[in-house]
Amino acid sequence: MKQVARGLAAVAIVLTVTACGPRTTTTASNDGVSGILIGAGASSQAAAMQAWMAGFREVAPGATVEYDAIGSGGGRDRFLEGAAMFAGSDAVLTEDEFETSRERCAGDQGVIHLPHYVSPIAVAYHLPSLDGTSLRLSPATIAGIFANTITTWDDPAIAADNPDVDLPGLAINPVHRSDESGTTENFTDYLAKAAPQVWTFGGIKVWDEGPGGGEGADGTSGVVAAVEQGAGSIGYADASQINDLPAAAIGVAGGFVEFSPEAAGRIIDASTRLEGANPYDFQIEVNRTPDTPDIYPISLISYHIVCVEYETPQQAALVRAFMSYIGSPEGQDVAALLAGSAPMSDEIRAEITASVNAIGSIS
Repeated sequence: MKQVARGLAAVAIVLTVTACGPRTTTTASNDGVSGILIGAGASSQAAAMQAWMAGFREVAPGATVEYDAIGSGGGRDRFLEGAAMFAGSDAVLTEDEFETSRERCAGDQGVIHLPHYVSPIAVAYHLPSLDGTSLRLSPATIAGIFANTITTWDDPAIAADNPDVDLPGLAINPVHRSDESGTTENFTDYLAKAAPQVWTFGGIKVWDEGPGGGEGADGTSGVVAAVEQGAGSIGYADASQINDLPAAAIGVAGGFVEFSPEAAGRIIDASTRLEGANPYDFQIEVNRTPDTPDIYPISLISYHIVCVEYETPQQAALVRAFMSYIGSPEGQDVAALLAGSAPMSDEIRAEITASVNAIGSIS
């Protein structure tokens, strides 16, 4: 019920923003676009996607977008099977998946990755005895907790990060995603790069490929619910969806940084764009160990994966219109307002716009 209420509130706010916001840039280009656009994928994008769908209805009233937030892996599967026209994913396609996309999409160019959504992954916890006191956690401490080598909240490693906090001697219950998850892949990629001596499992999409243990929960909402319901629990989830749970400040570059859209957004400028399968593919290698303490390192860059070419010009136009809206100043503003995501810089937006414009226009 809470999620439904939030969805209705999101629609109301988006209608207000699109009606009187100062940056409306997409109405003309989307006028006349019609059809039903089916997408599926990352649950991390759920709040932003509600905002985007509501806003797009205002500028393209003849179009309907449906999005099933089943997780990144499930979304990529549906897209590659042809059951969805785009996928939301917190991870890029594997080489095998990309080869499959050449068969799924028209032409032989495969897909384009569009990094439309940048958001912090919060490390949220439930410790009632702290009465809202914020914790600080270093990379090695977080890695130890999720690798099951730090098992109580008064462990010396946690105490060293929080010398002025009276920590309880409570057992730690680390909560992880039970489904294949791009959020898990981003989180464990951070652990592997920021604390490689402790986290030796690399970046993984499925928790069973790593240390095991802890409590598994399905989807972002499942992780948040498990942490909310269990004293001593800690989990990772898109920061826009942790409700009222406190979240740890993360150790970076000799200091500690709390999550915020601004701190997460700086991660793109500190990261590297990779060479993609075609000039319009936009993949980013995230820098998990920035050298300044104002960058939040556990940030996910979530993509929309679309075909370069579709079966019909109408399909291509519909996908292109929705992706254009998402990447517009208006689309980025409503996502920042309702999902706490980091709006793209003008430079990144210009590059992504060129990629969006290529949909249906190269072969």
